[in-house]
Amino acid sequence: MNLVTDRWLPVTRQDGSQCKIAPWQIAETDNPVVEVNAPRTDFQGALYQFLIGLLQTTFAPEDDEQWFEFWEELPSEPSLQQAFISVQSAFELVSDGPAFLQDFDLPEAERKSMSALLIEAPGGKTLKDNLDHFIKGDTVTRVCESCTATALFALQTNAPSGGVGHRVGLRGGGPLTTLVLPEAPTASLWHKLWLNVLTREDYEPESQNLADIFPWLENTRLSEKSGQSTQPGDIHPLQMYWGMPRRIRLINNKTTGNCSLCGAQDEALFNAFMTKNYGVNYEGPWLHPLTPYRKDPKNKKPPLSLKGQQGGLGYRHWLGLCLTDAINGDGAAEVVQRWQERVNYFPEIAEAGMRLWCFGFDMDNMKARCWYEHQMPLIKVDANYRETFIDLVSQLLTAAKDTVYVLRTQIKAAWFSRPKDAKGDISMIDQTFWQKTESAFYRHLNTLAILPESTSVLPAKLAKQWVELLRKTATDQFDFWVLEGDIEDRDMKRIIDSRRLLSSKLKTLKSLKPLWQLASTCEEEQAKPEVA
Repeated sequence: MNLVTDRWLPVTRQDGSQCKIAPWQIAETDNPVVEVNAPRTDFQGALYQFLIGLLQTTFAPEDDEQWFEFWEELPSEPSLQQAFISVQSAFELVSDGPAFLQDFDLPEAERKSMSALLIEAPGGKTLKDNLDHFIKGDTVTRVCESCTATALFALQTNAPSGGVGHRVGLRGGGPLTTLVLPEAPTASLWHKLWLNVLTREDYEPESQNLADIFPWLENTRLSEKSGQSTQPGDIHPLQMYWGMPRRIRLINNKTTGNCSLCGAQDEALFNAFMTKNYGVNYEGPWLHPLTPYRKDPKNKKPPLSLKGQQGGLGYRHWLGLCLTDAINGDGAAEVVQRWQERVNYFPEIAEAGMRLWCFGFDMDNMKARCWYEHQMPLIKVDANYRETFIDLVSQLLTAAKDTVYVLRTQIKAAWFSRPKDAKGDISMIDQTFWQKTESAFYRHLNTLAILPESTSVLPAKLAKQWVELLRKTATDQFDFWVLEGDIEDRDMKRIIDSRRLLSSKLKTLKSLKPLWQLASTCEEEQAKPEVA
C-alpha cells in the first residue's frame, strides 16, 4: 500500500457517509470531506498531523497571500495529487527497499506483536511479571494496513522513553499538540488542515535530498556509543513532521481476518514487527510548529515542549497555549502564533469563530497514564493591544490559581489534624474548581478582547464579577468537600477554623486585593445617587 496514492484514510463526508480516501481527495468539493474518522482518539490526532505534514512538505504556499487564496478557493484535485505524488517513493508501507517510517536496514532485531506499536501497551517486563492488570498485553494481534500506518506514525511522533537506547520523539516523549480549527464542526477537512500550514518562507528548502526530510530513505543515523545525535542543523527542518526515533520494520507476513483495532475485514493484516534500539537521537533546540514550548527566562537552556499532564487541560492553560504566559514562560505553537498574525491581515478568517484543539498523552516515563484532549476558544486580539490584554488575563488566571491553592490547603486542614503529612490524590478539588469557573472565564475573555487599546486596568465590573465568583466557588466547594463526610469523622472546631481562614485569605491574597479594590469602586459608583 502506498500512503499517497491508495485509498486508506477513514473519513466522514458532508452527508454523513463514511469511506476511505487517498490523501489528495481532502480537497474534493462535491460532498466534501469534513472529518477524519479514526478508530482511536490518538489516531485521530496522528492522522491530522500526517496530513498537515504532507501539505507542509509538498504543497506549502509561497506566502500568506497565496495561503489565503487557497483558503477561499480550494486547490484542484489534480494539482494536489501531483504535489503529493512527488514524494510517492517515500510512502510505501511495505517494500524491499525504503518503507514508510521504517528502518532502512534492520538486521538481528527483536520480534514484537502489533500491540507493542500502541503507546499505552504494557512493556516487556510488565508482561513477563504478569502485571498487565488494567491494560492487557497482546490483545491487538492482527492490524489492517490503514491502522498499521497510523499506529506507526503515532508512535514515531509521540514516542516516549522505551528502555535503553529506544529514543524519544523529536519533541520529547508524549508532546502536547495544538491545532487551530474552525468553530463549526461541519467545516471542511481542508479548512481544518489548511489553518495549520505555514508558508515556504517559513521553511525554505535547504536541500533537494528527500532523505534529509524522510530519514527512512537512507541508512539510519545510529546513536550508539560510536553513533551521533541529530541536531537541527544536521537535517532539513521539515523532518520535524517526519521524525523517526524508533528502529522498526514491519514483518510482511500478512493474514486474512478482522482488524483488532477498527474491526474491518481485510486480506492484508499485519501480526508482528521487528525493532532494535539506538535509532535517531534528536537533540538540540527543536521547535516543532504544532507544539507549544516553555522557555525558562532564568537560564539559556533550549525551550522544552509542553507535555500532557495529570489533571488534564483547561482554561488555566489558555494563555500559554493561545498567546504567551510570561509568568511560567509558556508560548503558543508556531501555527497558533501565525493564526494571530493572519487574522490581522485577513479578518474574514476569524468571522466564523476559531477554536484550539489540544491533545497528548500524559506519560510517566514509559507508562501512559492517560490521553487528554481539550478544545478552547481562540480569540483575535489586535497587535497593539496584545501586551495589555495578556497582562489583564494574567491577573484573572493568577487570582484563580491562588484561590484554588488556598482552597485545597484549607480543605486538607479541615480533613486532617496533620495536613502536611497527609498523602493521596486530591486533584478532584482543583478539577472541580476549574470546571465551575470555566464558562465565566471565557465570557470575560471576550469582553477584554474588544476593549479599547487605551485600556490599562481591568474594568471594575468585570473584576467584581470575577473575584466574587472565585470567592463563592471556593466557599461552596469547601462546604461540599468538607461537610459531605460522616458526622463522626468531623472535627467541627477544625472545620470552623479552616473555613474562617479561607474567607480571610480570599480577601487578603496579594493577587485578589487589587480585584477587590476595583470591585469596591464599582460598588461606590452604583451607590451614588442619581442626579435629577
